[in-house]
Amino acid sequence: MAKKPAQAKESPEIVADRLRRMKWWTEARFGMFVHFGLYSQLGRHEWVMNRERIPVKEYEKLARTFNPRPGSPREWARLAKKAGMKYMVMTTKHHEGFCLWDSKQTDYNAVKRGPHRDIVAEYVAACREFGLKCGFYYSLMDWHHPDGHRCVKDEKARRRFCDYTYGLVQELMSNYGKIDILWYDVSWPLQSPEKWESAKLNTMARRLQPDILINDRSQLPEDFGTPEEHISAAQAGRSWEACMTFNGSWGWRPTPPEDSHSARKVVTMLQQVTSGQGNLLLNIGPKPDGSVPPEAIERLTTVGKWTAKYGDVIYGKVDRPEGLEGWAGCGTWTRKGKDCFFWVFNWPGETLAIGGLRTKVKSVQLLPEGQSLRFKQEPRRLLVKGLPKACPDKAVQIPILKINFAGKGRQVLSAGVCDGF
Repeated sequence: MAKKPAQAKESPEIVADRLRRMKWWTEARFGMFVHFGLYSQLGRHEWVMNRERIPVKEYEKLARTFNPRPGSPREWARLAKKAGMKYMVMTTKHHEGFCLWDSKQTDYNAVKRGPHRDIVAEYVAACREFGLKCGFYYSLMDWHHPDGHRCVKDEKARRRFCDYTYGLVQELMSNYGKIDILWYDVSWPLQSPEKWESAKLNTMARRLQPDILINDRSQLPEDFGTPEEHISAAQAGRSWEACMTFNGSWGWRPTPPEDSHSARKVVTMLQQVTSGQGNLLLNIGPKPDGSVPPEAIERLTTVGKWTAKYGDVIYGKVDRPEGLEGWAGCGTWTRKGKDCFFWVFNWPGETLAIGGLRTKVKSVQLLPEGQSLRFKQEPRRLLVKGLPKACPDKAVQIPILKINFAGKGRQVLSAGVCDGF
């Protein structure tokens, strides 16, 4: 993980252009991360080369046997679309240094070795076929390149490695038409954006791709933050995206089914990012042949049944539910403008009670059909009546109520049962 970049004051022109470029992204909410590379064949984590100290020459042999079946990226994109995801980000080069495209900078790539196919080109085509925005992950760190570690102590090596990095990113930004996201990772070993020449690198990317979105891992803040394996909202006004593994590993690793997130857990994460005006980038690690693990297929298909019903709550412009409690017993909140949404994580039966509401309630509706519900607002609680006895969401058991207030919704709860404590 790169060190957290410091925020810098930006001109109104830069901010306005960012709002233009970021509009689709801030409304997309849900994307698929794909970690795929030589490490997938070993099934022992994407850091296996480093963790097991596999020599470069020994690890290079994996390039001969790397042969994902044609059409694999279509399988990923089809699943992403079915799950309700709006964009994808794929590892074009991970820390191992192997490039999944036809690079002129190195023959350590998928066209000169292994499958003798441009996996990046196949991925881009799949994104476009299924109407998904297309992102490229690129690891700045490189365990294969001889200058990838000595660049920190040798200026000539640093010069060569920065030129190599520039050349690779330039290819990715030039050879595949419109690309929507440039997602850097791990800026080791150089310890400053000046050493990496990050501003120059990102300026080139934007010259070639004027609408590109760039994350914060080139040691510059850029367009959005990237909390990893935790969902933590950035300060208001700062875009952010939680990147999460499906089973504790980015690259493919055989794990028992219980180690993978349930569909219900994924929807819970969608609530968390929606309430914080962020995005969820959920990873799959395809198997060595490029196929998607069955647990991911099953659970993301179920998530798709939920997003098909309740997607209007998460997609589009959302607001933070300020003034409403993050934990309210059987559920919690998100907001879009004047509309507040209560996500019911524990279905109570025919009557639902929400305590501590200080704002008059105008209406309560059960989504997705929007049928009006009877309710009684008492001084200390709201009672919603006439609900179905059984939970109406059969996919993940998380239905949503739309609640409209006469003003800005406000809820006050304490450890006591009486107001004022």
